[in-house]
Amino acid sequence: MGRATGPASLPVISVEPFLSLGNPERLSAAAALHNACTDYGFFYLDISSYVDPSEPEELTRLAHAFFALPQDEKEKISISNEDGVRGYQRLKDNVTNGKADNHEAIDFFRPVANPDKTKTVWGENQWPSIPSFKEKYDIWIEKMKKLGLIVMEAMAIGLGMTPEEWARLRSQIDDSFWVMRIIGYPPLPNDFDGFSCGAHKDYGCLTFLYADPTPGALQVFLNQPSLVDGDSTTNDGGRWISADPIPGCVVCNIGEMWEVWTNGLYKSTLHRVLHRGSNYRVSIPFFFEANFDALVVPLSAARRIQEADRASRELKEPLKMYEPIVYGDFLLKKLAGNYATSGQGRYAD
Repeated sequence: MGRATGPASLPVISVEPFLSLGNPERLSAAAALHNACTDYGFFYLDISSYVDPSEPEELTRLAHAFFALPQDEKEKISISNEDGVRGYQRLKDNVTNGKADNHEAIDFFRPVANPDKTKTVWGENQWPSIPSFKEKYDIWIEKMKKLGLIVMEAMAIGLGMTPEEWARLRSQIDDSFWVMRIIGYPPLPNDFDGFSCGAHKDYGCLTFLYADPTPGALQVFLNQPSLVDGDSTTNDGGRWISADPIPGCVVCNIGEMWEVWTNGLYKSTLHRVLHRGSNYRVSIPFFFEANFDALVVPLSAARRIQEADRASRELKEPLKMYEPIVYGDFLLKKLAGNYATSGQGRYAD
């Protein structure tokens, strides 16, 4: 589990050891998960023991049915009807690093009490009228929310957190302000000055990405190219590698809140989408996030690891600390730039 194998060169970690308390592989799997987070920030999560493969395949079919609708039908659930973020965005509506992205999407956020569409993210989700669409996706949302808690606890084990420390962290994620996107990617035009989705980091805790079998689209930037083998493109001393879909797995990556929680021990990793194939690609990323009002501060367990490492290297200067962040405030600032030329990118895979 420690070293990556296969064409995409990212670790593969099974969720199965974390589905039951008595599994003897829990500690070794948690250690592999910790190494994946410190070395890559990305990994494949084998969820074949957690969900039936037919479920996400059906979600993909429903997504294709929506994106194949006439444009005016899709516009009936436009984000302009609501709070500016919940609903359908047209091709090239989204902006990353000042350039339009060549994808269309439907965005859903955790429902809120007392919706007010004049406030960003505080409106109501809009669902296509396609039969069974909402029902099937609601089931997926509930499974991904549970998966988020399972993987967060596994990460807590990997960090060596005490039960009391995990309980405190859990209280910051037990009402996750989750986000789900359903994204459609037509092939990039040859003359397009941009990407299917430009390079960006995810904002929150964990991303669980299910994508159709399209190869060569999602790319991950690694600062330690020695970790991987195979073809890649060097850039700024690092390397872009493809993270092609593996049956039974979702691609998982850590967001910027984990970087704060671990005081930089885990790094949120740049990734982008460059779809030049001939097919219409669909991906369904689910973003398991902190509670909207969570105060994200560096964890004692991460600091213990860092201090032990510094002591072993006889470093004397004080450990630099990340500033605390209120997740909801951070999210609103990020979303504010997604539809302007100054945008720094949003959730997309």
